[in-house]
Amino acid sequence: MARQTIADVDVKGKTVLMRVDFNVPLDDSQQITDDRRIEMALPSIRSVIERGGRLILMSHLGRPKGDGNDARYSLAPAAKRLGELLGQPVGFASDTIGPDATTKAAALEDGQVLVLENLRFNEGEKQGDAEFAAALANLADVYCNDAFGTCHRKDAS
Repeated sequence: MARQTIADVDVKGKTVLMRVDFNVPLDDSQQITDDRRIEMALPSIRSVIERGGRLILMSHLGRPKGDGNDARYSLAPAAKRLGELLGQPVGFASDTIGPDATTKAAALEDGQVLVLENLRFNEGEKQGDAEFAAALANLADVYCNDAFGTCHRKDAS
């Protein structure tokens, strides 16, 4: 089977779930200090939105411990920076497969982007949980892995 890229897929009117690597460094005030990983995903992101796809982005950030101090691992700053780089609003869901994510994903229109909260906030991600993976898959029509550097992991996403 020949390798396909997202550019080979007809995404018009479809929802694309894309795994990206937004594991970017943040300073103590939650400001991104190096946005190269976000910039590296821009060609794939633009490919989807410019061709009329609805894009849901998912990533991890850091290593949250579940100890109540995990807010510093939120992907909200990455979503904000992505919006600045794209020059368009980017939605943010405060969960991954919960009511905020499912509601916002269902409301996406062609060319719009939604970033889900940190995948590692859900225990199923690191455990490679099939139910968590299925819930993520149910958000979209097409899956694209644009996070080559994380492919070796046994994560659910």
